[in-house]
Amino acid sequence: MSARQLLRLLLLVQLAGATLVGYAIARVLHAGFVVGLLGGAIALVLVRVAISANNFRLSARASSITPQEHRIGARAALALFAEEFAASMHFSSWTMPRATPRMTIHANAAPPVLLLHGYGCNSGYWAHLTPMLDAARISHATLDLAPVTASIDAFVPQVGEGVRALLAATGADKIVIVAHSMGGLVARAWMRDHGIDRVGHVITLGTPHHGTGLANLGVGANAAQMRRGSAWLCALAASEAPATRALLTSIYTHHDNIVAPQTSSELDGARNLAFGGVGHVALGANPRILDAVMACLEP
Repeated sequence: MSARQLLRLLLLVQLAGATLVGYAIARVLHAGFVVGLLGGAIALVLVRVAISANNFRLSARASSITPQEHRIGARAALALFAEEFAASMHFSSWTMPRATPRMTIHANAAPPVLLLHGYGCNSGYWAHLTPMLDAARISHATLDLAPVTASIDAFVPQVGEGVRALLAATGADKIVIVAHSMGGLVARAWMRDHGIDRVGHVITLGTPHHGTGLANLGVGANAAQMRRGSAWLCALAASEAPATRALLTSIYTHHDNIVAPQTSSELDGARNLAFGGVGHVALGANPRILDAVMACLEP
């Protein structure tokens, strides 16, 4: 099953649940259709809020120490939660259920960009970055890595096809990869198997380079590979030469609610850019993060 199919199914389940709750509210309160509908919608939002809050709670158990310069107060913490919740709702309920992989070619000498999404996501995750790439006239392509629960190694041939297609369409000899979360591990696995001759730069966003405690709750071979200290992660790290690490920029947040400890995104030999006050999903929508990505793409 693809992420698109799974998200559409989840939307139907949520709609059915909200409808049943709304009907029950209308019956108990002897209220009209509008009141019941509003009650069901509120119940659905509260469930989604509880899920987001639980992610932050679980990540706090394995959290790394936040440096002083990235610590935030109560108001900023509330803004962090609100942004993460809004991003999660927007991506999972709107952009990703409707997304299809695309390639956009511009007449520009800049290296083309291949966008790799994370666990349980698809090409719709890049809805905020692709308009910025278009504005800069940077050629780019998105992929839908499938199936959702496959091993990370199973995604490598899909990346290879995407790289070949993008280089052929643009005539470029090197690409840049921008990857969110698990996508960064997919990119590293692709370089492990195919070398770095065609790579100009790899930019990862919130990638659990050393694993995350929350992967223990995930489903699938890829989730198992992303567990802390997994044999797969250790083998991947052992396979990399300094020249490979030098091509990597890891952008991450000390308030990541999925990657914990958050310093798991730091990678020796790579350029590590730390932020604060941003959640995991919101990395693909936060203006500061997107500006940092675009800055990395400048010649």
